[in-house]
Amino acid sequence: MTVAHSHRFSTAVNPINISLLSKQLLQLGRTNNNNSGTFSEISHQRELLVSSLISKLDDCINLNQIKQIHGHVLRKGLDQSCYILTKLIRTLTKLGVPMDPYPRRVIEPVQFRNPFLWTAVIRGYVIEGKFDEAIAMYGCMRKEEITPVSFTFSALLKACGLMGDLNLGRQFHAQTFRLRGFCFVYVGNTMIDMYVKCGSIVCARKVFDEMPERDVISWTELIAAYTRVGNMESAADLFESLPTKDMVAWTAMVTGFAQNAKPQEALEYFDRMEKSGIRADEVTVAGYISACAQLGASKYADRAVQIAQKSGYSPRDHVVIGSALIDMYSKCGNVEEAVNVFVSMNNKNVFSYSSMILGLATHGRAQEALDLFHYMVTQTAIKPNTVTFVGALTACSHSGLVDQGRQVFDSMYQTFGVEPTRDHYTCMVDLLGRAGRLQEALELIKTMSVEPHGGVWGALLGACRIHNNPDIAEIAAEHLFELEPDIIGNYILLSNVYSSAGDWGGVLRVRKLIKEKGLKKTPAVSWVVDKNGQMHKFFPGNLNHPMSKKIEDKLEELVERLTALGYQPDLSSVPYDVSDNAKRLILIQHTEKLALAFSLLTTNRDSTIKIMKNLRMCQDCHMFMRLASEVTGRVIIVRDNMRFHHFRSGACSCGDFW
Repeated sequence: MTVAHSHRFSTAVNPINISLLSKQLLQLGRTNNNNSGTFSEISHQRELLVSSLISKLDDCINLNQIKQIHGHVLRKGLDQSCYILTKLIRTLTKLGVPMDPYPRRVIEPVQFRNPFLWTAVIRGYVIEGKFDEAIAMYGCMRKEEITPVSFTFSALLKACGLMGDLNLGRQFHAQTFRLRGFCFVYVGNTMIDMYVKCGSIVCARKVFDEMPERDVISWTELIAAYTRVGNMESAADLFESLPTKDMVAWTAMVTGFAQNAKPQEALEYFDRMEKSGIRADEVTVAGYISACAQLGASKYADRAVQIAQKSGYSPRDHVVIGSALIDMYSKCGNVEEAVNVFVSMNNKNVFSYSSMILGLATHGRAQEALDLFHYMVTQTAIKPNTVTFVGALTACSHSGLVDQGRQVFDSMYQTFGVEPTRDHYTCMVDLLGRAGRLQEALELIKTMSVEPHGGVWGALLGACRIHNNPDIAEIAAEHLFELEPDIIGNYILLSNVYSSAGDWGGVLRVRKLIKEKGLKKTPAVSWVVDKNGQMHKFFPGNLNHPMSKKIEDKLEELVERLTALGYQPDLSSVPYDVSDNAKRLILIQHTEKLALAFSLLTTNRDSTIKIMKNLRMCQDCHMFMRLASEVTGRVIIVRDNMRFHHFRSGACSCGDFW
């Protein structure tokens, strides 16, 4: 589409349509010797009438009221007043009245339409979502040789952004210079927004850099755009150069860092915001809570609750904050507190339920998660969304509930009209794969209604690792290497499958491939928070911790006690062709074991031990934690990159199904 495109639009004027006011003025000009005084008086009365009608339009709350005023406009001979008709059309638009037929017909009898009247019509079509009609009206306007004003381009650029039509947006951008060279701030802001929505952040930045004058919206629009594409470095640079930082700008940075998996930076910017005297709003607090959830440490959870209360956002009365706290407590290993928040909320929405369902699922409380799901869909008016179904399917997957998982999956579209996404298929493949139905999972992938992404094939490859199936693993890996050629975890998973099957030749081939691609393995790390709130990180075989010797001695003591219960290291958890003694040494230095020994040394005997890990826990560490909970009498909670494991009295919440 080009801006020259237009629809046929009548510009004819009824020849008998002469205003009453014009007749009066003509008569007065012929009969009154003191013409200037009479003309001035009538003009003043006309101005008062127009002002009164404009005021009445501001007070209109329905179509009938507007029609009554429109009738008054016609009776008073103001049907040619572009000023009052522009206001009339804008009021109709504000009340959501469709542009066809009424508002559009309002301007047809007008003989000399000014740019503001045309702009009101164009804007009305844009707001209604009829972008083609808006562009057509612009074509009619230009045919009448009416020069657009800045508001015209604001409406048209907004339409281009909503359509995602970059080429058309560029045409209007060019016309702003060719026709008048507009340099108004709000036009520049609309251009930035248009380019951002059309996916051209480079052009948006160029507009920003060339604007002679900017306001805080100019800055925050571009900052938010950078955060959405994950370019936090550019966002931060722009933010630091912002002369006056308001709450919106701070919020963009806090939420941007949180959404881009940079929680520590999010907390730092929030602290800076507080020190600058800016009061956080609900969105900023929710962003802070999200960052705390990613860190997974209880000390941050306590701080988040304090901030929410200090800012006046009680989870009891603010559903956004309540939902965020549910997610945070679940990710910090305290699902009981998440339940308490959920129960206390006066109002709940689909996000509250979804967060709680997913929280219960990741903590191994599958039946509670499914009970809550069924309660929501049968006892409330809240309709489940895609996230709700991810939670319900995750509950089934983590507990091996294949039949229930099928029922939930089938009900998505059949009962609730929710189209399954790739994430839902990932859950189903994971469910079938964990249950050992690898061929069935592969067949499901082949019949997917959408193209499978890396998550789907990754779930299948992970299941092949559990059940030692190199044949299907090779099929999954082939697709993964094509979709995600630089994700080293896929290569390691395939290598582990070969290792479990004793195919060391396959292991060497994968390692050679990793080396050729120059991929680097993500180092394992586990972390805990001591009683003083300080975080301690542990890396494989890292002996640099101040308590390294005590940690080593504690582990030796613990291994002796576990061996008495029948513990034997699971050497298959080491995917290397080395001696058994070397494998035992590697296993005892796994990061979660180091974190456990440190916690046993530094925490009270009646306190719960919480360990966070960035990678999936291996089979040997899972068995080690389960037995350690029995011999020490401690509750041990481990969060890996898949789920939470609650070890208590020699048993795990996952039921050893993971």
